[in-house]
This record gives sequence, structure tokens and C-alpha cells, in this order.
Amino acid sequence: MTPTTRPRARALAVVPLAAVAALLVGCTSSGAGGGPSVVAPPSTSSAPATSSSAAAPPSASPEVSGSLGELGRPAALATGLTVPWGLAFLPDGSALVAERPTGVVVRVAAEGGTTRVGTVPGVRDRGEGGLLGLAVSPDGATVFAYLTTDRDDNRVVAMPYSGGRLGEAAVVIDGIPQGDIHNGGRIAVGPDGNLWIGTGDSGDRPQSQDRSSLAGKILRVGTDGSVPADNPFPGSPVWSYGHRNVQGLAFDSQGRLWATEFGQNTYDELNLVRKGGNFGWPEVEGAGGGSQYVDPVVTWPTDQASPSGVAIVDDVAYIGALRGERLWQVPLRGSSAGEPRAAFRGDYGRIRTVQAAPDGSLWITTSNRDGRGSPADDDDRVLRVTIG
Repeated sequence: MTPTTRPRARALAVVPLAAVAALLVGCTSSGAGGGPSVVAPPSTSSAPATSSSAAAPPSASPEVSGSLGELGRPAALATGLTVPWGLAFLPDGSALVAERPTGVVVRVAAEGGTTRVGTVPGVRDRGEGGLLGLAVSPDGATVFAYLTTDRDDNRVVAMPYSGGRLGEAAVVIDGIPQGDIHNGGRIAVGPDGNLWIGTGDSGDRPQSQDRSSLAGKILRVGTDGSVPADNPFPGSPVWSYGHRNVQGLAFDSQGRLWATEFGQNTYDELNLVRKGGNFGWPEVEGAGGGSQYVDPVVTWPTDQASPSGVAIVDDVAYIGALRGERLWQVPLRGSSAGEPRAAFRGDYGRIRTVQAAPDGSLWITTSNRDGRGSPADDDDRVLRVTIG
């Protein structure tokens, strides 16, 4: 598939309440046509001030240069799950998987099969919310979970994990706005040891530009909830802002953070995240909004993507597409990207989460029982895919 020319910026009008249904993640009302577009790298002259810490600004480093490999046929490790969302690996190669509406966490063995390890308390099954992202500390002793709560916020909690069981939850960060739509939810422990959190605008678009709000942001906090001293805005957990709905976070070989983002009706995005960067929502969708905004690296028509989870293996980004029902492979090339390639188009339905396993394979969850898919008898599943 040959990328089309760079898209023009799309200024967004205020959406009336009657049109809110058209903004639901993964079921936008129209597409831009054509295929994915690789956007020209941004000029360094317009880059915001940065430091040399993790997720530093883009560079044209030739050390980031991924090449596409051949993907093996997916093998089912777990079936019959209830909308699996978060997935995080334990040191032994097994993974913990979160069921969005139930709050249940199961362990999926490396060879397949599930064991229930606990239920995260206080989960509210609201619209696109519920029990969302999971992350695990490097030693496997602590599990972090992003959840929509019955206290009218989204929050991240930490739970000890020992003997195959989850312990009592302690709040890491709370007060993230929740809504029926756009709750974000992806979390990751970064190479810097901090916790990175993707949030959504919760259906209230101006919050994305309001740096005092935690909605429509990528957040960076210590695993104890403290704000790192080198965050871009003193005393604030906000790392970047102007996001619509971030559901994918992954780091490349240079420790730089990449994020997937749902568009409204025209352009979904893969972004190279910049410290303190403004990614434009709701003022612009896609690229070309001017030097005050950070352009995406790749855009897709919304009917080909609705991108959720992303994993990076050997500097290739593997992106799960919900509405697009495929796995996108994007070779990363410095601050740009090579030609995206689609795999498994329509074979497994809506792909929610993609994570890199310790053995170099990909684990993928489907999201066909979320009310928007057409589930097979054995949905929802956890699949393992080898990379050749």
C-alpha cells in the first residue's frame, strides 16, 4: 500500500450534543479515503524545549531503523474471555490480562491456559470504561491498573502480587476525568522506571488543551505517584497534552515514547511523543496545524485503524486496529516511518491490545464482545504471533 500525500490540517467545529454518538471510539462516522500517510518529519526549529530524559524529542538517529519481518499464524493462548483489555508480562513469561467490564484479572501461561488471580475493587463498567490498562514492575512484585471507578474518576492503583494473587490496592494517581467515551487507559513502566499513563478527553474536548486537567494527556509519575522533577511543567504529572484518546504506549530502542491516538472522523495517528508537546486536539485533527502543534508521524483514515494497543519490537511498531480489524506494522526510521503494512485483515475482528513478550513474540487481545464487534464462538481471545 503506497502512502498518500501529506494531509492538510482539519479545523474542528464544536460538536452538538446530538452528534456525540458519532464520536465514539472505534466507530467514527466516516473515513478520509486512501491509505495510511507517512508525515514528513517536523522541523527541529519548531520543537518545544526538551531534556535528554526518556521520551526526549525526535531525532533523525539512524540507530532507529526497523525492518518488517514475516508474521507467523496466530495461536490462541486463551479463549472465552470477557473483553480483555490490559495485558502485562510477568518475569516468567506469563502475562496478566484484565477483563474490562468485570474487573477480573487472569494469568495466561506462556504455553496457554488461564488462572484467575483476583479482582480489582471499585471498577465501574461504564461505556468504554472499566478495568483498562495493566503494567507490572520489573521484578513482578507490583501490578499497576488503570480503572474507571464508582467514585466518578479514572485512576491508577498499585497492588502487590505474590503467590499468584493480587493484594490490596493503593492509589497512585486519581482525579483523571471519566466519561462514557474516551477514557484512555493504557499504562506502561518506562525505561526510566516511571509510570506513563495515556488518558482521553472523556468526551469534554476543551480539557485536552487545559494543562490543569488530567484529561487528554500523557502523564508521567513515579510508581509511588510522585511528580518527577524533570517533568516539563513544574509540579504537574502532565508530559504532553492536546490528545483526544490515547490507548497505545510503547518505547523504541532509544527509549523514545510512541503513542497511538484515535481521531474523530478523518485521521487516526501514530505520534512520537515530545516532552511538553501540544498535539493539537481539538484544534486540529491530523497534520499541518502549524508550529505550535506536534504533527503525527503516520495517519490513517479512521475506517482503516481506530488504533489501540502498540508494541515495538526491533524498532517496528505493531498497532492493533479496532474498526480496521487488522494489525498494522510500521517500521520506524528516525523521527519518521517507512511504509505501513497491514496483516490479518478481518481475520480476528477488533484488535485491542498488542504487547511484546519476553521471547520476542507478540501477544494480542481481541475486543469482539464489547458491543461493537461480531464475536466468534471462542471470543474474546489472547493470541500469540511469532515474528520471523
